[in-house]
Order: sequence, then C-alpha cells, then structure tokens
Amino acid sequence: MAQELNNSISSKHLKNGDSSGYPPGKTLIDVLKRSFTNVPVDAANGNAVSTSEFLEAAEALTYMFDVLGSLAFSPVKKDMLFNVQKIRERQLAAPAESENIQDLCRNELKTKKHSATEALLWLVRGLDFTCRALLVNLKDPKQELADSFRASYTETLKPFHSFLVKPIFSAAMSACPYRKDFYVKMGDDQAKVEEDLKAYLDALEKIVAILQAFLASKEAKW
Repeated sequence: MAQELNNSISSKHLKNGDSSGYPPGKTLIDVLKRSFTNVPVDAANGNAVSTSEFLEAAEALTYMFDVLGSLAFSPVKKDMLFNVQKIRERQLAAPAESENIQDLCRNELKTKKHSATEALLWLVRGLDFTCRALLVNLKDPKQELADSFRASYTETLKPFHSFLVKPIFSAAMSACPYRKDFYVKMGDDQAKVEEDLKAYLDALEKIVAILQAFLASKEAKW
C-alpha cells in the first residue's frame, strides 16, 4: 500500500514534503514536486525545453529509485543528481543565457567549456534508461522489473560504460523488486497508477527525444 512506502525516501522534491504516504486516491506521480508532463516545451522556438522545470523533474524522477527500494540503485541516482547539479551550476552562472536547456548548452560552448553540456548528455542517457525500462514493463504485465531494466541498460547506458562501471549497474538490475511490489508502492489504485505513469513516461520520452536530437546536432559538439 502507499502507506508502506519506504520512509527513507527524502522529501525534498515532494509537493507536500511528506514521504510517509500519499493522500487518498493519489499516486507517487501526483506528489512529485515536478512531473515531466509539466515541463514547458516551446514548439515555436525549436522545441526549447525550459531549464528550471526540466531540472526539477529530473531530480524528482530519482525518487523512482527510492521506490525500487534497493541501495544498489544509489549509484544510478547519484550519477543523475550529479549531472543535474552541473547543469544547474551553469544556469546559475549565466541565468539570462540559460532559460532553456538548448540555449544553456549553446552559450556554454561559446565559452569553450562543456561541463554542463556533457552533464546533459549523461543525464539524458540516464533518463532514457529509466524511461525505456518502465515503458516496456508497463506494457507487458508479465515482465519483471529486473528484466525490463536489464534490457534497457543494454540499449542505453551499457555501450558507454567502462568495465569497472558495468558490474555496479548490473548489480542494480538484479536488485530490482518484484513487479507487484513496485506498483503497489506507487499507489493504492492500480488503474490510476498505470494511467499516471503512462502519461508521465510519454512526456519524458518526448523530451528525451528532443534533447537527444539536439545533442546529436553539430551545435552541441565540443
């Protein structure tokens, strides 16, 4: 049940600051401080992704790893939060040039630096890894989370990891909880859990695709 959510989850990025449970009829997605469904994307401006909201949503997504309930996922979470921090440092250093993610990178690269741009590359890879795993799992009620995350890792992060890092992430995949336990921790109403998670992941998938295309372009190279 929602009330059984691991109390070790930090409340920093929850709307009500309370990680002990959810209000009646609510899911984890409802109580996150920022959902990817609420990240502005300016289609008229080259699908510019609003920086502050994107970083908030990326931080909030790491609570998924807390719900997965294994310390093995701590390196995944730590890596994503580190990359968020590097991007935010650039945003704070040049706020007028960083209102959207693409401009933040373009303007950083003009200074012959690429710390935030490289951090974005790794953050997007981490988001893609998580998004693919959960989308596949959501579509296949018979598939366990460990299998979904293993397949996603092979397709997304593994090609870029060293032989030292791969075992760490492989351990995380093996430590996934059973599917039924994970979804129960997401909320009491399973139909709403699946509906909310699907909308969340669809929004995330679109943003990931936008940023992947940008990062693959010449203007994002260093």
